Amino acid sequence: MDLAVTSQVTYLALSSGITVWVSRTLARHGRLFLVDAFSGNEPLADAVNHLLVVGFYLINLGWITRNVRDGHEMFYGIGDVIHTVSVDIGGVLLILGFMHFLNLWIFSRIRRKALGRMEPPPVLPNEFLPESARARMAR
Repeated sequence: MDLAVTSQVTYLALSSGITVWVSRTLARHGRLFLVDAFSGNEPLADAVNHLLVVGFYLINLGWITRNVRDGHEMFYGIGDVIHTVSVDIGGVLLILGFMHFLNLWIFSRIRRKALGRMEPPPVLPNEFLPESARARMAR
């Protein structure tokens, strides 16, 4: 088999497999985080989780197929194939990692807002500092 074809088949197989594995792992273990972020609303968390998986696949598989090379590279040995596939897989891993941390950041902000709405309202103080203590604190 031609080395260019070997590199592309290897790239497609590895990057697609990694994408499927990461997506399933995030969907399975991220569900609890989403349920908490959406204040226990499980149907909403499950719907958002499914939408995230679909978007995850679209972005990553689109990136993977966009990066399939046109086959005009010159490979002088298996080392060139390994280098090319490693660089391409590294790009896929960086995209996966960036998307993961972006999602965590977004949903942690949603969770923080939801927790803020659940806190009891502040209460008025039942004691006041004497005027001399307030003057010392102002300095």
